[in-house]
Amino acid sequence: MKRENFGSRLGFILVSAGCAIGLGNVWKFPYMVGQYGGAAFILIYLLFLIILGLPIIVCEFSVGRASQKSIATSYNVLEPKGTRWHFTRWFAIAGNYLLVMFYSMVGGWMLYYCFRMAKGEFTGINSTIVSTKYDAMLQSPVTLTFWTILVILLAFWICSIGLQKGVEKIMKITMLCLLAIMIVLAIRSVTLPGSAEGLKFYLVPDFGKLIENGIGNVVFGAMSQAFFTLSIGMGGMAIFGSYLDKSRSLTGESLSILMLDTCVALTAGLIVFPACFAFNVQPDAGPRLVFITLPNIFTQMPAGRLWGALFFLFLFFAALSTIVGVFENIVSFGIDLFGFSRKKSVGINILLITILSIPCILGFNILSGIQPLGSGSNIMDLEDFLVSNNILPLGSVIYLMFCTHKNGWGWDNFIQEANAGNGLKFPQFIRKYMTYVLPWIVVIIYLKGYYDKFHSQGNVVFGVWMAVAFAFLLLVFSVTRKKKQRSLR
Repeated sequence: MKRENFGSRLGFILVSAGCAIGLGNVWKFPYMVGQYGGAAFILIYLLFLIILGLPIIVCEFSVGRASQKSIATSYNVLEPKGTRWHFTRWFAIAGNYLLVMFYSMVGGWMLYYCFRMAKGEFTGINSTIVSTKYDAMLQSPVTLTFWTILVILLAFWICSIGLQKGVEKIMKITMLCLLAIMIVLAIRSVTLPGSAEGLKFYLVPDFGKLIENGIGNVVFGAMSQAFFTLSIGMGGMAIFGSYLDKSRSLTGESLSILMLDTCVALTAGLIVFPACFAFNVQPDAGPRLVFITLPNIFTQMPAGRLWGALFFLFLFFAALSTIVGVFENIVSFGIDLFGFSRKKSVGINILLITILSIPCILGFNILSGIQPLGSGSNIMDLEDFLVSNNILPLGSVIYLMFCTHKNGWGWDNFIQEANAGNGLKFPQFIRKYMTYVLPWIVVIIYLKGYYDKFHSQGNVVFGVWMAVAFAFLLLVFSVTRKKKQRSLR
């Protein structure tokens, strides 16, 4: 059966960018910008986005387009005879399922809060009641399950229609609505009385904060955010590359996606910071900012019910774009691995992902006693940690090595595929950087992530989790070493 292609270049860029754009763009990126010195941090971040994110995303797109397959079978098509690169697909497949096990639930939170804001549930109440309502949501398995299943059904319905008529057509509309809502909210936020201080906090470089936080910490923070914002390493971009024809080179398309992802992150800051400062609220990170602090702001704002509903609709679209992208990858696993029809793969995975999402939902209430990453953690934290701190970085290393080493697909094949078509060409002169330097930068990010997470939890816990990190790392490199030995036989 002939593989379906995108109907337009705009569709490919918007859908691929939608997969990269997530909730981290909305609260994590603006918070890090404010914490690490405003515009100075943004400049460092943009630099790392180009030298870290761009090469890896081009690698992933190239593997997808050359193989015309998802990560489930793309290595099988391209790997040299006798090698075992295809074994690594199980890491990526596990990562996709782990991600939607908690991300579908978070998307449900956003849709639920959009509904609550629209019906005026937060009108005229104080911050204590807003906080109580957030806690009540997490304590209700029925509420969480209902909204999670609703998001799962909606996302899989989009995937079931097909690539052009479903994923591309609907996600183009969703992404354009997301961008339009962001612009409206940003204009409203920056025109609030007192918003100027928020703009200053967000956009004016504060080199004192660079020194205060430590230049090394700021640089590493920018490096980590640039790497993780694109969700590269587990086939999310490869699947969309497999639907792409060869009329355009992949470097220019990847750059367009990076720019769109960055614009969303920057605009999110224009929504959050001016509003926070206009109402004398110090910005914070994480769920508390989105679900407690911002609803309090909207209750004080003229027509706050409307603006609040639009804000959470924007957040839901950001979450949905990622969920649909990952679901499309998961649906393709069944099609490529087992020969399922699209409808059959959708039906099986609706049931499977609904069941797999239950532990995360119960982790906030019935199973809250399970704290796998130390005191105060929950099942969602573990699932997020396995994806963000393990599968994404290690998957990126695998893509880099596969595209640059002679016992993998190899540099010549990679550069030929990346540069096929019209548009910006991938630079040949960075071959050694991609082969010998970039993989170790990713490894450093990987190990530093473990260190930051566990070094304060005591020697035993820290030692155990660092051992796990090294075990994962050794597994990746040992597989590569064996493959190299085979290739020399």
